[in-house]
Amino acid sequence: MSKSKKNKLEPITSEEAFVEALRFLKNAKETIAKSPTRHNRYQDLKYVRKASGIAYLAALRAIDGYLLRCGIQINKLPKSYEEYWSAKEKYIPVNGRFDSAFVIVYENLHLFAELSNASSVVLVKAGFENCKKIIEMLEKLK
Repeated sequence: MSKSKKNKLEPITSEEAFVEALRFLKNAKETIAKSPTRHNRYQDLKYVRKASGIAYLAALRAIDGYLLRCGIQINKLPKSYEEYWSAKEKYIPVNGRFDSAFVIVYENLHLFAELSNASSVVLVKAGFENCKKIIEMLEKLK
């Protein structure tokens, strides 16, 4: 695939995927900061949904980066949560902390905040923290 025809959504290298994951997480934090809070709840769901989706994608991009490092071809990267879970089972060393972080990111950010309009500051922050953990854990694995 030539650089001019490169799909902007797919990283070419593992390093690019990790850089992009961190950039996504930074963008998610900037986006969520646009929503005012009151009584420990975000007040503007537009920003909550957008930021949560971006952070969820950051975690998936970190997994992509690790899978690329393991030799998986770009066109064979997972496309669904179930495929990511299967890839995790096959390629990522057994790690209860990673499993827990992945489930929290999926539930808190994707299912609850992005798709179900949850507005809890605690819920979203826990999702963001676990997204960062996923990125850091996978960056350290060789």
